[in-house]
Amino acid sequence: MTTQGSDGGATRGTARTGVASGGAWEAAHRESLEDPEAFWMRAARDVRWIRRPTSALDPAADAAEGSALPRWFRGATLSTAFNCLDRHVIAGRGEQPALVHHSAYTGERLTLTYAELLDHSARLAGTLRELGVGKGDRVVVYLPMVPEAVVAMLACARIGAVHSVVFGGFAAAELAARIDDAQPVVVLTASCGLEPTRVVEYMPLLEAALARAEHAPAHCVVLQRPQARAELVPGRDLDWREATRPGAAPPAECVEVAATDPLYVLHTSGTTGRPKGVVRDHGGHAVALTWSVPNLFGLEPGDVVLTASDVGWVVGHSYIVYGPLLAGCTTVLYEGKPVGTPDAGALWRAVAEHGASVLLTAPTAVRAIRAQDPDLALAAEHDLSSLQALYLAGERLDPDTWAWAGEHLGVPVVDNWWQTETGWPIACSPRGLQELPLRPGSPSVPSPGYDVRVLDSAGQEVPPGVEGALCLTLPLPPGTLAGVWGGDEVLRASSLDAHPGYYVTGDGGFVDDDGYVHVLGRTDDVISVAGHRLSAGQLEAAVVGHPDVAECAVIGVADPLKGQEPRALVVLAGGTTTSPQDVAAQVVQRVREEVGPFAALRRVDVVAALPKTRSGKLLRKTLREIADGVDAVVPSTIEDRSVLEDLRPVLRG
Repeated sequence: MTTQGSDGGATRGTARTGVASGGAWEAAHRESLEDPEAFWMRAARDVRWIRRPTSALDPAADAAEGSALPRWFRGATLSTAFNCLDRHVIAGRGEQPALVHHSAYTGERLTLTYAELLDHSARLAGTLRELGVGKGDRVVVYLPMVPEAVVAMLACARIGAVHSVVFGGFAAAELAARIDDAQPVVVLTASCGLEPTRVVEYMPLLEAALARAEHAPAHCVVLQRPQARAELVPGRDLDWREATRPGAAPPAECVEVAATDPLYVLHTSGTTGRPKGVVRDHGGHAVALTWSVPNLFGLEPGDVVLTASDVGWVVGHSYIVYGPLLAGCTTVLYEGKPVGTPDAGALWRAVAEHGASVLLTAPTAVRAIRAQDPDLALAAEHDLSSLQALYLAGERLDPDTWAWAGEHLGVPVVDNWWQTETGWPIACSPRGLQELPLRPGSPSVPSPGYDVRVLDSAGQEVPPGVEGALCLTLPLPPGTLAGVWGGDEVLRASSLDAHPGYYVTGDGGFVDDDGYVHVLGRTDDVISVAGHRLSAGQLEAAVVGHPDVAECAVIGVADPLKGQEPRALVVLAGGTTTSPQDVAAQVVQRVREEVGPFAALRRVDVVAALPKTRSGKLLRKTLREIADGVDAVVPSTIEDRSVLEDLRPVLRG
């Protein structure tokens, strides 16, 4: 372990190694903390540079610039687009599939080779250049899960423009806030997106956003989809296919950018005020993701990756688009849901059809599948022999879901913990480096470059097994955020100032004796019952372990005597024959036995569905606010507002 420095921060060291002692992960993790210069300069050799880096870190330059976080590979130059596409074509792999579009809504399939994806992105890049987009200019991408979304991101990277992807179908007010923050020259959009039961027209939302926004883009390029065509505004709007047809504009070559130049801005889903735009740079991002794909995910060039997320989220940026393409893999762009498009076998169908080696999705997706197909009978209908591992990220993975998926699929179920700000896993079993034992409730060990510490409220490190705030010792590794668009004041206040020398993740948990990280949930999800501090994740793990519970949310509701009391909302598994009243009684008893009588869970409500964000996170804070009778702040990223409205009488009853 490290010791505390005189400034309250931690000196660099390595975590406990336990079962991994002496292995490849332990050696890599130790070197990455003790000699990050050597570790990351060696990793940088796998990236094609225009001007090679002479050093990984330059603390003196960071201090002189006043950077809140380190800037990796100062002085080096490269092209992210070249590393994703051109280098593979030059190497003779142009005919390998790069992108496979799988639409569960329409049944359409489209495969683009590396050469074809290069051609499409170069033509769009040329169109953007003709529309006045240059190096450092911003482009907002407001698209559904169609190939053009990937083309758009790569086209921006090709000419050094900064893309800001906004989840397709996002509400007008939130889109307007992101347009004002990014101030794009061009907006790339579509006439519509698809949902399981409806078509979502984008242009009315975009028009409403532009009416609210102070900034006005010069042009909008609109992809017309057959499900709903949009009326274009003369002089402002261009038809995508017409504007990018061969010969419409000269294809653009790759533009040289500094390693520290911004590649993209991705806004976190804040609930109030100005959205926080996380900035990712070119150099550190390319090095970290190029390293992570083979070492964390065990993938080689040509392997197929199915990441069932959205390009509007960081998982989509890192492991639908950039990571797989940097590593020379084939990436599947999945347009659909885990259930309902048409059934709970949708993801297994896609894995089998495309021969995916890895499936990366959210625990919520697996719980939704389990609720409708508790024996995973639909998976048995497909040949899943290509599947090497299931990776789950985005929220806490409860042990029961972990065990269920592993038992039925017969492959490792790999929990991994990270966030928009980090860009790639903080903790994950590094299957490409070393096969470590997997543990329920833990995303395994810290990835190289991440020094995970558990601090108490005074900023002191706590012993193994003791819960506290999960923090990362500075400097953060490459690929993490370079700052916040428009200034780092919010970043300093939220994540850096509380404990100098550390980045505060906002998650709580502990590190065990073997160095395995256990994430129990957001620090504001702690429930205080008569002096006992309980994590919502700990209680939810006990609740969802009941065989008739598909998913649940546990919140702390204000109580005049105990401060708070826990309340559980549960969704029953499909096909259960147990009455809701019996399930509720059994859940209460189960929590008493597994957590203890001090947990004092007495009320369990059986509900039809739980409110979540589009990325699958439960809205515990919003549920708690409604139950407490205060004005609830509903995140703009909510998937289905009607689910929340249906729960209001339950929560206030």
